[in-house]
Amino acid sequence: MRADKREIFGWAMFDFANSSYTTVIITVVYAVVFPKVIVADAPEFRRGNLLWSLALAATYLLVVVSAPVFGAIMDYRAQKKRFLLGSYLGTIVCTAALGLAGPGDVALAVGLLVLSNFGFASGESFVASFLPELGPKESLGKISGLAWGLGYVGGLASTMGVLAAVGDLEAANASRLRLVGPLTALFFGLAAIPTFLFLKERGTPKPLPEGKSLTTVALDQVRETARHLPRLKDLAIFMVSLFFAMAGLGIVISFAFIYGDQVIHWRASTQVAMFVLTNLSAAVGALVFGLVQDRWGNMRTYRLTLVVWVVAVVGIHQTPSLSRASGLSAEHVYLVVGSIAGLCLGATQSAGRTVVAVLSPHDKTAEMFGFWGMVGKLAAAVGLVGLGALQSLFGLENAILLCALLFAAAFVAAGRVDERRGLEAAAASPDSQ
Repeated sequence: MRADKREIFGWAMFDFANSSYTTVIITVVYAVVFPKVIVADAPEFRRGNLLWSLALAATYLLVVVSAPVFGAIMDYRAQKKRFLLGSYLGTIVCTAALGLAGPGDVALAVGLLVLSNFGFASGESFVASFLPELGPKESLGKISGLAWGLGYVGGLASTMGVLAAVGDLEAANASRLRLVGPLTALFFGLAAIPTFLFLKERGTPKPLPEGKSLTTVALDQVRETARHLPRLKDLAIFMVSLFFAMAGLGIVISFAFIYGDQVIHWRASTQVAMFVLTNLSAAVGALVFGLVQDRWGNMRTYRLTLVVWVVAVVGIHQTPSLSRASGLSAEHVYLVVGSIAGLCLGATQSAGRTVVAVLSPHDKTAEMFGFWGMVGKLAAAVGLVGLGALQSLFGLENAILLCALLFAAAFVAAGRVDERRGLEAAAASPDSQ
């Protein structure tokens, strides 16, 4: 079964819309504004960086607790679209409210960041749970890659618009920087409208057993799924690999532009160039790897992206040495390495999303993507806390090597996944009968 093009477009538009949040708030703009303008602990911004890490980690721990339960409820009551709408509205309201936080309003900024990012991160799991319904398993890599590539176009468009509106990311420009949250919320709100117009709810709600509440049923369902996960051995092993990969990605997404600002000491023009190049390379990478994935295999493609990540992170750490050896400035070397990393920025996440889709039993897709969200956000929380602690002790330049170790661990774990065996296990699951 394949959804029509209009529904696939509607689903992909959520990636286009929500990329405005992750790009503007988490990666490019607010990630720099928070330590530099809100906390303002120059010159090394160690307190600002640590608070940033802890705020994001707190969000991801909330997702860890809630995602599997939400997934079980969505499967049981056929309410994936309703939950997606709730996360979307919550993200928009809390993101717009970031405009209330100015210099020194650290507690307010942290609270709104946690709430808005919780809505965004929950919505990632909710929308991903629709993927298995959009086409046959052999086409899901292409569909996922298309959406992720479109997401980077959305991230590029929204961030360029925000940067043009607010100007320099400096304390002297604090009044205009208050527009970052409201403008991002406006883009997200408008761009996701096609999702709710075209995406279909296909599940059939089940009646509640007598004497049971929806919460207790969901918790029972999560416990039952966890108990039977060993039957889905390859999906469970893949979740371990995904844990390490998402820990590394969480650090990169949250600290790439902070690293450029604080370690490379780039100019504003280089920051813009990095943003444009990485988003373009990420869009191309997601699309190309998505096409390759359906022909070459999901796991092979996923493992290839991890190899590229290890090389890219080592290159980031060695930027000064590469600069001296090549005669290029450190800024230009960082641009080159960042573009290489960008090729896999969307591809790793898209490939991972597809693997979970094809290895999940048919009637537990939302619940399995709840576990996917739980693993990804727990990983991001662990990675960010680890980096926050290491950069406080050794500085950000040396702490970034943690990412290389995490991607290498993900590659080793992924080598134990047998995709064909995993497909057979998913088809044989009682929930797929």
